[in-house]
Amino acid sequence: MADQRKVALDKALKNIEKEFGKGSIMRMGDKADTQISTIPSGSLALDDALGVGGYPRGRIVEIYGPESSGKTTVALHAVAEVQKRGGTAAYIDAENALDPVYATHLGVNIDDLLLSQPDTGEQGL
Repeated sequence: MADQRKVALDKALKNIEKEFGKGSIMRMGDKADTQISTIPSGSLALDDALGVGGYPRGRIVEIYGPESSGKTTVALHAVAEVQKRGGTAAYIDAENALDPVYATHLGVNIDDLLLSQPDTGEQGL
């Protein structure tokens, strides 16, 4: 019975990898690459709070919080840091309220910024 469960589990894992790509599911004991390359947030306190020294490079990062809590400022600082290091950043403006002048003042090169202003969050992703 245990062999049948192992075969079924292995088959399910292979199907998930086939559908979503290698690394989409793995056993923690397989020693996946645990070193995370990061990009500084622009705030030493935030980098420290994140625990890895910044935002994980190459990942989608969602900034969430109540109105007027600083989400836009934090997100635009992240974009500026990515651009300073030669990277490309995409900004999904769910509130349709991006101010290009403010973004420029924070160091964002708006000419190189990829911008999406979707009608819904699902559409943005």
